Amino acid sequence: MTAGMIIGVLALQGDTREHLHALAELDVIARPVRRPDELDSVDALVIPGGESTAMSKLALEFGMTEPLRKRIAGGMPTYGSCAGMIMLAGTILDGRADQVPFGGIDMTVRRNAFGRQVDSFEGSVDISDIDGGPFSAVFIRAPWVEEVGPDVRVLGRVTAGPAAGRIVAVRQQHLLATAFHPELTGDLRVHRYFVEMAREAGQTTEG
Repeated sequence: MTAGMIIGVLALQGDTREHLHALAELDVIARPVRRPDELDSVDALVIPGGESTAMSKLALEFGMTEPLRKRIAGGMPTYGSCAGMIMLAGTILDGRADQVPFGGIDMTVRRNAFGRQVDSFEGSVDISDIDGGPFSAVFIRAPWVEEVGPDVRVLGRVTAGPAAGRIVAVRQQHLLATAFHPELTGDLRVHRYFVEMAREAGQTTEG
């Protein structure tokens, strides 16, 4: 691993602890991030699942929205799961009028796409670039991606059921997003993939 690399987990709202635990399992230095000075101290960032409208509001209150937008646009490796996917979207459908995403990925995301009445379900998702077979993916009031721009790679789709074919994992250069919660399953492959992304970005910067 790149010496001294630190991955932050945005800790304004959501399942921060689970992401910190997953990163620790991979022997990564991981820290919660709530303030701009804490953001300045990390090399990469995870935006956790939670409630995207609350996350947007708290980011504004804590003075984090513009610093996050600048770091993300400036090339900081960032991974968003569920609400984090919504916060990385360029366009949000079914969001609140005052909801301000951080942006970064050229995609349109539909909030609560699988239905508000569905608290949780598991579905099989194949992810390009990640070996080991399909993920048993946990979806909790999850979004899906309606459309992507030309620079976005679709990594995963739902493979069965009424939502079969819906896009639930994407990557655009240094940014990664999933509609599901790998931090809740014990399957570390998505986090390992993101750590490798961050490591490669660090080596490029150092080079």
